[in-house]
Amino acid sequence: MNLRDHNMRANIAETAARLIIEGGIRDYQLAKRKAAERLGVMDRGSLPTNIEIEEAVALYQRLFRAESQPQKLAELRQAAMEAMGFLAQFDPRLTGAVLVGTADEHSYVELHLFTDAPEEVAMFLLEHGIAFEHGEKRLRLSQDEQRYFPAYRFLAGDTPIELLIMPDRSRRQPPLSPITGKALRRLTLAKLRRFLAREAKTATE
Repeated sequence: MNLRDHNMRANIAETAARLIIEGGIRDYQLAKRKAAERLGVMDRGSLPTNIEIEEAVALYQRLFRAESQPQKLAELRQAAMEAMGFLAQFDPRLTGAVLVGTADEHSYVELHLFTDAPEEVAMFLLEHGIAFEHGEKRLRLSQDEQRYFPAYRFLAGDTPIELLIMPDRSRRQPPLSPITGKALRRLTLAKLRRFLAREAKTATE
């Protein structure tokens, strides 16, 4: 890659990061396309990877959201732990931006729940008086396979929560990350607590 192409990819990534953070766009592909249009780039080969976009998002947050973003991230992670405790019978896993550390005021808590009967989650929410929206979300399970999974969305206070309902066997078969293309990172509540404890210790050293 020559210097011109490298600079163009960096400019697109920076513009996309700004659209994601300031405009609330959560779809990296959409953010890349909009950034390329703004910069007048027509060559799709010049588009940065999703990994480059995520790195640009993290850099933008460090530069321009150094105080507000860590506070919001901490709030979202606390909400995630409370939701995971509440939904413990479905063995929840945290994933997404809240786990990675790039979550902001436009983000929501993403949890994977496991049951072969998705209606059990709906009944559980209804029994606890929680209003929710029902939909589907598509995930890539391998390079050749994609599948739609039931999704429930609700508010816990002011925090949006998304529950993706997966069959029991999916505990050991995580879908592929839309960012890296590798197995999606996700943590149980116990592992999340240990992870956050390590992060807090590192920050004070």
